[in-house]
Amino acid sequence: MTKINNTVAIIGLGYVGLPLAVLAREKGWEVLGIDINEPKVELIQRGQVPFRDDDLAEALKKHPIQAGTDFSVVANAYIIIIAVPTPVTASNHPDLIPLTSAIANIKPYLKQGHTIVVESTVNPGVMDEVISPLLKDVPAVHLVHCPERINPGDAKWSVRNIPRVLGGYTKTGVNNAKHFYESVLEAPIKVMGSPTEAEAVKIMENTFRDINIAYINEMARSFAVLGIDITNVIAGAATKPFAFMPHYPGNGVGGHCISVDPYYMIERAKQVGFDHKFLKLARRINEDMPSYMVELLLKASQEAKLPVNQLKVGLLGLAYKKNVSDIRNSPALKTLALLKKQSITVQTFDPFIPKRSDAASLSEVLSNSNAIMLTCDHTKIVHSLTPQHLQAAGIKIVIDGRNVLNMPAIVRAGLVYYGIGKMPHPLSASVK
Repeated sequence: MTKINNTVAIIGLGYVGLPLAVLAREKGWEVLGIDINEPKVELIQRGQVPFRDDDLAEALKKHPIQAGTDFSVVANAYIIIIAVPTPVTASNHPDLIPLTSAIANIKPYLKQGHTIVVESTVNPGVMDEVISPLLKDVPAVHLVHCPERINPGDAKWSVRNIPRVLGGYTKTGVNNAKHFYESVLEAPIKVMGSPTEAEAVKIMENTFRDINIAYINEMARSFAVLGIDITNVIAGAATKPFAFMPHYPGNGVGGHCISVDPYYMIERAKQVGFDHKFLKLARRINEDMPSYMVELLLKASQEAKLPVNQLKVGLLGLAYKKNVSDIRNSPALKTLALLKKQSITVQTFDPFIPKRSDAASLSEVLSNSNAIMLTCDHTKIVHSLTPQHLQAAGIKIVIDGRNVLNMPAIVRAGLVYYGIGKMPHPLSASVK
């Protein structure tokens, strides 16, 4: 492999592309960041991250990148990485328009020897049937798929140290991509037999999680009826040193991977005549969890002798996971919509998303509520929800969508508590 230069162009400066861009700059690469969102680009040019990520914000200050909206700069790059979103439509069908648009935007500037890496998550067959044909009239470019792996808000696993897989159509392309990733990551790179295998890896790992979360959510709902605490059972099962991997129940699955990728596989299999019954069932179970949260609220209101028309709900957390500002496919938003549909008074608060919050502070939302629904376990929120604090604020009902609050202490304080598979029973008040 002959290295042309040390410049990488990264298309898409969101939760995937921007961390990779900053890391590449740190590792000595010249980085050309491209995004169609002008306000986002302007923020990055000023050294600001367009979403909440304190570590990335600090890294961007130390390792600034060039950011713009002009796709022609890819002509100057050695390698081009596409990290644009691949969402689903309202009917849960794959939406490849951002990806195909990115290809169309760079195509006029491609030159012989360019290596194009698609990081966007796609189902098996997209590289062969969609992306490759779009570039068939561009001579001597190398096409590779290296599905993104990133876990926003995770202090241990980041773009820096998560292993990656890649597959390409040419040996040169594979070697070029492998060289780039090995130069910036502190993790191994596994070369797959083809781009299709690389596509399948990403789909398999995310559908695996969705299925297991659905399984544990269903067990939680079953255990709730049986009076069994799901969190204690998981802790017990996890003592087995093999053949069990703990997953945890919650108020729903959000984000841009686990809640989306199964639909890509379901639709792709349908095209060739295969029906993914298991994947569809898992999706239905996880999609129903926000509705289950509302069911718990209504059950709790009866127990607390608080009529529904008198409920004043504080919905705490709008993001799809703790300590991030990402609201894509957030189950909290689905719960919010269901509450409003039933004309239940609700006020929201998320310290990471102040512009979407109704209240300016946790104290404000608590003072205006007689019930709370914890829909995202941000550390800043959870640490403040002590039984004493809740009792002093006049809270009567606690619906814990992440099973992180102190159930026994809350029950002892006289509040009605429901979690996901974690229900009070006669011994609750005495259990520590």
